[in-house]
Amino acid sequence: MRVRTPIFVVLAAAASLSACRTGFRMSRFKDSPALYGGAIREYEKGHWTNAIAAFEKLTTDLPSRDTLLPRSYWFLARAHARQGEHLLAAQTFTRLYESFPDDTSADDAALEAGRSYRRLWRKPVLDATYGETALAAYSTLLGLFPNSEHADAARQDILELEEWFATKNFETGRYYYRRKAYDPANIYLKTVLERWPHVPKARDAMILLADSYRKIRYREELAETCARLRTAYPGDPDAKRACTGVRVPDPKAAASKPSANP
Repeated sequence: MRVRTPIFVVLAAAASLSACRTGFRMSRFKDSPALYGGAIREYEKGHWTNAIAAFEKLTTDLPSRDTLLPRSYWFLARAHARQGEHLLAAQTFTRLYESFPDDTSADDAALEAGRSYRRLWRKPVLDATYGETALAAYSTLLGLFPNSEHADAARQDILELEEWFATKNFETGRYYYRRKAYDPANIYLKTVLERWPHVPKARDAMILLADSYRKIRYREELAETCARLRTAYPGDPDAKRACTGVRVPDPKAAASKPSANP
């Protein structure tokens, strides 16, 4: 007991000091506008837990047409984000732009929803569900708010997401390739080329696909892939290596050849 008592006293004193330091009690505010003002002050001080509690109450208590309601959702989402609670932030930003699409903060919320979901997809090789959800938020922004000042930022974020999607499929294809499971490897590699041909990872996917076709002696598919490689990456040493000895028909010669049918 002689050991535990001082520790308990110190912890209790620290909790008491913390409570006095913030001095925030929602019961002190007589109405929603007053609580909103108090919540803003807590937000500005960086007291995220207090701000979240107050803004959550406001989103419950305020009528749907009150102009403070979308503001409350905005700051609630921002406070969750500052706490590192990215899923709650994303869901709250989404609630804002879905419930108040005409509000001036709706396009801001769509961008932040996408970025919050994006932060939850930590590596390309992990499950891409949050990446897909982020893409949906960005697409909503571009669809509903094409003239938004955030449109270019959303497009840039989409390009970065697409590189991650391509990387995930490439790494899965390479996994199967290394285990000599060439057919499933080819499916993933071709997906990269079909869905994201503009991203840098498409080059790696095309080269590995050529290697895979060579392994299983798919000559026609190999020739087609090498034709694409030589067109897209002329002079690339890795592309040249992958297609060494592969005869690719000259498309100009094929076009000038007379048809066998009258």
